[in-house]
Amino acid sequence: MGAYILRRLLLVIPTLLGIMIVNFTLVQFVPGGPIEQMIARIEGRGDVFESFAGGNAEALTEAATDQAGSTYIGARGLPPEFIRELEIQFGFDKPPLERFLLMMWDYVRFDFGESWFRSRSVVDLVIEKMPVSITLGLWSTLIAYLVSIPLGIRKAVRDGTPFDTWTSGAIIVGYAIPGFLFAILLIVLFAGGSYWRIFPLRGLTSPNWEELSLIGKVLDYFWHITLPVLASTISAFATLTLLTKNSFLDEIKKQYVMTARAKGLSERRVLYGHVFRNAMLIVIAGFPGLFISVFFGGSLIIETLFSLDGLGRLGFEAAVSRDYPVVFGTLFAFSLIGLIVGILSDLTYVLVDPRIDFESRG
Repeated sequence: MGAYILRRLLLVIPTLLGIMIVNFTLVQFVPGGPIEQMIARIEGRGDVFESFAGGNAEALTEAATDQAGSTYIGARGLPPEFIRELEIQFGFDKPPLERFLLMMWDYVRFDFGESWFRSRSVVDLVIEKMPVSITLGLWSTLIAYLVSIPLGIRKAVRDGTPFDTWTSGAIIVGYAIPGFLFAILLIVLFAGGSYWRIFPLRGLTSPNWEELSLIGKVLDYFWHITLPVLASTISAFATLTLLTKNSFLDEIKKQYVMTARAKGLSERRVLYGHVFRNAMLIVIAGFPGLFISVFFGGSLIIETLFSLDGLGRLGFEAAVSRDYPVVFGTLFAFSLIGLIVGILSDLTYVLVDPRIDFESRG
């Protein structure tokens, strides 16, 4: 097992490098870079993308070719020396390959630099936003597993019965509803949108959270996360339930289950003593993907709708403002986390079923 883990760890290096190369290359072709953003702010235009949306092609062409041939939109009215200082400040005075190598050298040492537009280190920003995303990812994944696994087992045992039919219908409906649409529905119904004002609409805690007792803080915390977690869980809940059911059905039909029943073992002993261990392998395999998708992927819209200041919003705002240290720093860190979680998933396989030997696969 040690040799397998070593191989997987070594494979992390080229995989991570490939992810960074692809994203760095794509960024080179995206219009509206950080210098254009800075110039737009200095000239009071707010956002460079307003220029692209404005449709004034003649003005854009004039601005792009003004000031000694500068290619930066918005350079009109600013001296070329100032533009040159911005290029040096953001590192764009160097060729792309040199910038990429310098960036990767810093990242290998876990030096992610500072945000260009927030004047704070990337690590501090991530640490500040992390609790919100951890809350959504952890609780959503935990609830999905706690509900989906027992329900999936029940559906497998009662396959073809009315219980299986109506629960399958409910699950399909839940899977078909987009998370953001379900979030809007929850807001309308339970957060004062049009009906009841049971849950708060924004934030992870109340303004007076520091003044509350320990029990009060816990209750306030769960009061705030109820709707966001439900909105994040809906699709994962449906997928995991059907995955558990199908996995159990495949195992129940195998010969060893018939043999165990023939020996006189109780149905509960057969189900949880023999079938459960084998059927759970594929469910465990989906854990990293489920957690990562909720933690990183699905958090943006949910955080925006419920005004939660987490990693999803941080990444979106960094991408819009072309804050590349935040974009690439978080991309590097989260890609590394995802790869490590994949290795931990393989180790979990061995814990569930010691018969699995990854080294023999060579």
